[in-house]
Amino acid sequence: MDKQVKIIYYYNSGFSVQVGSTLLLFDYWEGEGRKLSESVRITPSFLKAFEQIFIFVSHGHPDHLDPIIYTWAKENLPITYIVSNDMPIGTVGKRMAPLQVKELTRDISVKAFQSTDLGVAFLVHAYGLNIFHAGDLNLWHWRQESTLREIEAAEDAFYEAMKPMKDEKIDVAMFPVDPRQGMMYDAGANHFIMTQKPRVFIPMHWQERPEIAIDFARRGKTPHTEILAMTKPGMVANMTFSDQVLDIHIIEPPKDMEDVPIQPIRKLDPYAKEPGEDPFTDTDLPVDIE
Repeated sequence: MDKQVKIIYYYNSGFSVQVGSTLLLFDYWEGEGRKLSESVRITPSFLKAFEQIFIFVSHGHPDHLDPIIYTWAKENLPITYIVSNDMPIGTVGKRMAPLQVKELTRDISVKAFQSTDLGVAFLVHAYGLNIFHAGDLNLWHWRQESTLREIEAAEDAFYEAMKPMKDEKIDVAMFPVDPRQGMMYDAGANHFIMTQKPRVFIPMHWQERPEIAIDFARRGKTPHTEILAMTKPGMVANMTFSDQVLDIHIIEPPKDMEDVPIQPIRKLDPYAKEPGEDPFTDTDLPVDIE
């Protein structure tokens, strides 16, 4: 039986995933100074179209948690918040620790995984689809800046965090590809694709450098994984999954009051074979240079 999902990209690591009348919202942030245009921002009127809404916050970094998400609860909307267990006491939401599982409804459950930074990663099982949002789980290394010991520690932490996912099937994954790491910035993403083999991989956290996501999509595709660069706020990907074929229909974001241009349907076969430097400036994790 075919399974359908609608994914909208917002900003940084923020995505909504619509499955039927259910909305899953991950790490929503409108950027510093509200960079998202009004035509793209999530509003209570948009949320009223859904019978149930689950809002996930992987950790407390400002670029993954926009306080505006909590204002929606005042609108009498069917919202449930799911947050990492290291969020400050008093944070609204069901708290989740690594490897904890919560049944949200009869058809939806979520499992949390250890991050290599703050918080957790989420794997949501919804109506037969498996949707993974990494939060800040990544192989956080800085080849040009760190000592060998620091790099080895980062690798060990990442591989250890990945172990519990070994047998998990993933249909759609959203995962960091952060160019601030410099050389081999995509090592974590490549390892994730090789080991987990998600059917669709969407780069995120690419620091307002869409060319990073586009280049990774061009060269990172494998026979098992299609890589989709969603680089514009408001960009929509309608996906239909069957056992052997994956169809993706891309809709470009709205431009003010203009009509939304629609691209032709791209029929992608995840089993088809295809052949296929940035200076360190900042990071999500502190690094002590010896």
